[in-house]
Amino acid sequence: MKASVLDGLQQPLVLKDVPTPTPAAGEALIQLKAAALNHRDVFIQQGQYPGLKFPCILGSDGAGIVTCVGKDVDESWLGREVIINPGLLWGNNPKYPSKSFRILGLPDDGTFAEYIRIPSSQLYAKPTHLSFEEAAAIPLAGLTGFRALYSRADVQPNDKVLITGIGGGVALCVLQFALASAAQVYVTSSSDAKIEQAKKLGAVGGINYQADDWSKQLKTWTQNEGFDVIIDSAGGEGFGKLIELAAPGGRIAIYGGTHGNWKDVSPQRVFYKQLNIFGSTMGSPQEFQSMLNFIEEKQLHPVIDRIFPLAEAEQAMRRMEKAEQFGKLVLKME
Repeated sequence: MKASVLDGLQQPLVLKDVPTPTPAAGEALIQLKAAALNHRDVFIQQGQYPGLKFPCILGSDGAGIVTCVGKDVDESWLGREVIINPGLLWGNNPKYPSKSFRILGLPDDGTFAEYIRIPSSQLYAKPTHLSFEEAAAIPLAGLTGFRALYSRADVQPNDKVLITGIGGGVALCVLQFALASAAQVYVTSSSDAKIEQAKKLGAVGGINYQADDWSKQLKTWTQNEGFDVIIDSAGGEGFGKLIELAAPGGRIAIYGGTHGNWKDVSPQRVFYKQLNIFGSTMGSPQEFQSMLNFIEEKQLHPVIDRIFPLAEAEQAMRRMEKAEQFGKLVLKME
């Protein structure tokens, strides 16, 4: 089979012929029709991830057709269109993953290939209204956003929701989910163009966080009441501003730290306002199924920035590294 292979630290992805995997007991073989990129893939390529091994096939997200099943796997899976849950061995506690939890794409070979073998427990029926490219755009970003917004921040209709760093896959999933739940959504970005695109999708408003008074402007848009829910992926110096922007009893869910550690965080503001601050990433198998049910019920379509052929995976990685995308970057298998 063809696969886009990473041979070493900071090396480009190269299309190669590699052996097609054979499913073991409890596993299924999927002919992948599409895969999608995540920042995790770029971090691995740059060496900013533990447990590196080479060569490896990156990719956590994928959708395709079951072509073969191993021993003890229900043969009714054969020929079915599926979407892969990339979170392996979550465990039995819905509150947090087990110590054995890992994400597809390292150390296990991932989805930047024509075929993948995967435990059958990771297979879910592809929502029928989605193309393979759309389905592949959902798993990691969708699950992370769904858990942060619902399981952790408990968003409610008419809540005022602030999403930082709009344009990435998780942030856009949160935007779509929150709008589908009748919330009022505002966004931040360093790109005015991305803010305008988010407004076209339904955001009430947005602001460039590079402006000196960005937080004050946002606060006035809520009649100085603040935001009921804030979903943040940045951390860094701006996190203290988010605490100021939170309404009394507000919920802040954090799934990333691209701007580094928090600074100037006032504990007094947190306890006087009775704020709840949650860490969140990925989610349980039950949340993955709930997310798919929600997407099918609301007939949501993920935002896709660009579709590349598998042979151009390296070009897709560079687009992600430069943060040029608005939506998911997808690889299509020829």
